[in-house]
Amino acid sequence: MTGNDNTTRPDGAPFRPLFPVRSLADIRRLEETPLEQALTVRSTYEIFRNAGAAFGDKTALTFLRTGNPADAPIRWSYAELLAGIHQTANMLHALGVGPEDAVAVLLPGCLEYHLALWGGEAAGIVQPLNPLLTDEKLVALMTAGRAKVLIAYGSDSESGMWSKAMRLRGQVPTLTTVLRVAPHDEAPEAAGALPEGVSGFDELRRAQPADRLVSGRDIAPTDIAAYFHTGGTTGAPKLARHSHGAQVFTAWASVQVAGMNAQGISINGYPLFHVAGVLPASLASLSAGVEVIIPTPSLLRNKEVLANYWKLVEKYRPTSLSAVPTVLAALANVPLDGADISSIGYCRTGAAVLSPELAARFERLFGLHVHESLGMTEMAGISTITPRGVEGPAGCVGFALPYMRMRIVALDEHGNASDRDLPPGEQGMVLFKSPNLFSGFVDPVDNAKAFTADGWLATGDLGWIDGEGRLNLSGRSKDLIIRSGHNIDPKVIEDALGAHPAVQLCAAVGAPDAYAGELPVVFATLVPGASATEDELLAFTAARVDEAPAKPRSVIVIENMPMTNVGKIYKPELRAMAASRVVAATVAQICDELGMAGDARPRVQGAGESLVEVRIDAAAAGRLAAAMQERIRAALAPLPFKTRVLVE
Repeated sequence: MTGNDNTTRPDGAPFRPLFPVRSLADIRRLEETPLEQALTVRSTYEIFRNAGAAFGDKTALTFLRTGNPADAPIRWSYAELLAGIHQTANMLHALGVGPEDAVAVLLPGCLEYHLALWGGEAAGIVQPLNPLLTDEKLVALMTAGRAKVLIAYGSDSESGMWSKAMRLRGQVPTLTTVLRVAPHDEAPEAAGALPEGVSGFDELRRAQPADRLVSGRDIAPTDIAAYFHTGGTTGAPKLARHSHGAQVFTAWASVQVAGMNAQGISINGYPLFHVAGVLPASLASLSAGVEVIIPTPSLLRNKEVLANYWKLVEKYRPTSLSAVPTVLAALANVPLDGADISSIGYCRTGAAVLSPELAARFERLFGLHVHESLGMTEMAGISTITPRGVEGPAGCVGFALPYMRMRIVALDEHGNASDRDLPPGEQGMVLFKSPNLFSGFVDPVDNAKAFTADGWLATGDLGWIDGEGRLNLSGRSKDLIIRSGHNIDPKVIEDALGAHPAVQLCAAVGAPDAYAGELPVVFATLVPGASATEDELLAFTAARVDEAPAKPRSVIVIENMPMTNVGKIYKPELRAMAASRVVAATVAQICDELGMAGDARPRVQGAGESLVEVRIDAAAAGRLAAAMQERIRAALAPLPFKTRVLVE
């Protein structure tokens, strides 16, 4: 053992904000202390040692069995969480997991996910997996990561996880053990006899010491803590490596800029296979003594949780609300019904640019200003934060973290980052260098596209820096479709449909949806002289898209594909067309219900790229005009797209 051994070092203090951050000057003030003096914690394991010693019996994790506020939750204290992390790491060590071995995790939202994450990082390298991926892609990811152990949910009630785990067993050459996590409240005898090579997670864990790491491992900041897969709907696996130092910096910097403290309570509805749920929403919170609430195994995909969200807020008194814009859009459709949500002092979003309409609607309905952040897998989950008390327009994602460098550069002729820096106010590609920069991809071939020639991370995000020193995002270079927090790469859909012999060009975009935020649809032009029905093309595409959320809702055949002046497909126009179709379908349904004849029906038309208008002919609609206007407005209000209803 060494003097820096995490098992012999005295417990340190948990992370605490040094002072409120409200400006770029405050960020610079933090940087006056050299980073090596400001941050001495070396690993995520040390974070939990410090938190366990400092907070003891204070609640760390609260798991909601259901979305019913009346149901009793399951709670773990900080001491219990640390004990479970020790036991899990010791169990994995006994199973032969070393610092360079991966532990794959296939779990829903549950308490044990935190044991798998942080115990996995204390013993080896944790590899969270998206359970919605196909067997083929999960096998490819686990094979690329050389996973030795798989920790899987012992039920098919969540995305068929247990059957999936059983199918994966014989397909990953390096896999030696599967550990079954029993669903909460399962009777001990319910699991029955387990197959050879499969053991009960809790049974093995509880046989291990709970007060130390048996391995005596000295975890260095440069040691790899995790493999996170980026995207997930693309063909080849792309595993990003996170060091312990990168994840620790994310936690510490998040605490400083977002002002997290031991009086905080948060509901973490982000999936725990995604960096946002694991690092800014979990590790950072737990490093500061925050109580983290896990809203059922299905998280915010649970419709009961969404329907009762404000009642859950009233019961559990969270001090912050954090969710992707699509979830905020869904919550905007949930009435308060008198619920007291005054405990929420900070509302935050990320993962996609927030629309001005949704931001204004959320503030109008709930009195909550939505603060935006920017995070990415390649930067251990967080890059910029808009702190409490700092309000910016939609698209403003806040200040770069302390000790981080940010540049805005012009695009070259291929749409890539050039070496020409742009002044504040001018839009270009966002580049970063930072202590939480990832350690590169597992496959070195992927690194060439991630970095510029001089070593800056090329994010692919387009943005500009305002007069306050804050980053403002204006677009996503990859045009991802964001469906209920799932990032869908449109290329997956385009490649599938493009394989049809009748298709000449195609492009997938997100159509606005009141519940999911965006649903994938795809536009296509046909080869001259060829014919194919839209239903035929939809079936063809759906059969070739693996992940269920990425399967398009419709295929729309058009005569000419909109193009830019350099010959690229112009997706903003397609998004506007998709929005017009959604609006037209809603209007048609209302007209059918009112028994309105075709010639008296309103006209739906696009008004530029960001507005759809519904025009009602007052003479034709007669006495129904005013009622129709209000009914259409009410029906369109939940859509995350700007609409206008006019009576002429």
